[in-house]
Amino acid sequence: MTQTENHKLWGGRFEASLEAWVEEFGASISFDQKMAEFDITGSLAHVTMLGETGIISSDEADQIKQGLKELLVDFHAGKLVFDVTNEDIHMNIESLLTAKIGPVAGKLHTARSRNDQVATDMHLYLKAKLSEVLEKLTALRTCLVTLADEHVETIMPGYTHLQHAQPISFGHHLMAYYQMFTRDSERFAFNIQHTDLSPLGAVALAGTTFPIDRQLTSDLMGFAAPYVNSLDAVSDRDFILEFLANSSILMMHMSRLCEELINWCSHEYQFVSLSDAYSTGSSIMPQKKNPDMAELIRGKSGRVYGNLVGFLTVMKSLPLAYNKDLQEDKEGMFDTVETILPALAILTGMLETMTVNTATMAQSTEKDFSNATELADYLAAKGLPFREAHEIVGKLVLDCTKVGHYLQDVPLEVYQSISPLIEADIYQTLQSKTAVERRNSLGGTGFEQVKVQVQQAKQVLASE
Repeated sequence: MTQTENHKLWGGRFEASLEAWVEEFGASISFDQKMAEFDITGSLAHVTMLGETGIISSDEADQIKQGLKELLVDFHAGKLVFDVTNEDIHMNIESLLTAKIGPVAGKLHTARSRNDQVATDMHLYLKAKLSEVLEKLTALRTCLVTLADEHVETIMPGYTHLQHAQPISFGHHLMAYYQMFTRDSERFAFNIQHTDLSPLGAVALAGTTFPIDRQLTSDLMGFAAPYVNSLDAVSDRDFILEFLANSSILMMHMSRLCEELINWCSHEYQFVSLSDAYSTGSSIMPQKKNPDMAELIRGKSGRVYGNLVGFLTVMKSLPLAYNKDLQEDKEGMFDTVETILPALAILTGMLETMTVNTATMAQSTEKDFSNATELADYLAAKGLPFREAHEIVGKLVLDCTKVGHYLQDVPLEVYQSISPLIEADIYQTLQSKTAVERRNSLGGTGFEQVKVQVQQAKQVLASE
């Protein structure tokens, strides 16, 4: 096969060009065009600095800035057309700028490389998206707190091993997820610290001989500071890995809650009813109302995990500084952003619009043995060693299961034959509401403790 003359912007050293199919394999414009706005933003900061430091003339800087601003307008109007032969978003923007303002556009790339340019674009992109993630997390956390506040005294079974364990407040259960999502929020907020750095001016890897002002470009783009090491600046992708790891933990938390919603809206539980807006039907079974959105969030956790593991594998053993492998840093990041943002919004919507069947929840704690610990604690509080109390109650539960009774059905004379410590107040103690209400240890499910959790959460959200 013959190769044609190379007309690339980097093609001076080459005598021939890539074949089209090879060029498509190496190009990234199909996905990195998502960074077009950020690429132009970074270029505006760079050319402003070139003009102010005298590296190019003021007139040249003004021409380039005007051209970039026009490209930004064209981008927002959907008028920019990208070409795979220009490989990536950087070369496409430069080519479009050259077509608009002529050869002076070539001066824009003075004291800059695609290595620091692409890193800058990704920092700008992810910094903006992290703000959106935090906003949606705040909305979800607020929703959970509002629901918890409404359901402090709603009783439900608490589970271990998916078996009824002890009755708890539904508000308490919801606040456990609030705590998970608050930790997620804290992780993403910390992620901003490592994203809020400017690589621009690191150039290919070693800096430049031109008298650039990296602090100026950093300030113009709204970064907290420039990277202090040029090799690190162009090769660091920790901020993306942190984002993917944080997103994986977030998706795990959402998947756990969605699994519970899926169970709760089943015929066996009937604890909640999901809104039609977040449910779908069956093509063959007319009665079906499926929690598809919850199932999709649960399922999409896998793709986010995959993006993390995939990129960790890309980064493994990469020598300093830039390597073409790093082109694989973007698609997983974009996909994760586009997965977690709608997932957060949908989960919030499901929770805001669902109906809580409080009576069914409470009733499910009446015909079970989730009050067994209450009886053991009752005996322990009267001086019986807890291990003896545990043994007595365990045997009593076994006897009840054989005859189809529950602890609240056992006659007082039977209780007193088991232990003279048991008095008539045992039936009040065995009630689910009493069991929940009395658990007022710090962080417990007691109503007053749940109210404390809710109030503290409201203060945290108000401060944010």
